[in-house]
Amino acid sequence: MKIANSLKTLRSRDKDCKLLRRKGRMYVINKKKPRYKARQG
Repeated sequence: MKIANSLKTLRSRDKDCKLLRRKGRMYVINKKKPRYKARQG
C-alpha cells in the first residue's frame, strides 16, 4: 500500500480506482488491480 500526501493522482492511475473514507483516513481501492491501493496521512 502506498502512503501519499495527495490521492488525486493515485486515483487517476486506473479507471476502477475508488476513493473511500474509513475511520477518518482517505483510501484508494481497486478491486481489479489491488496493487493500486493507497492511503493518505
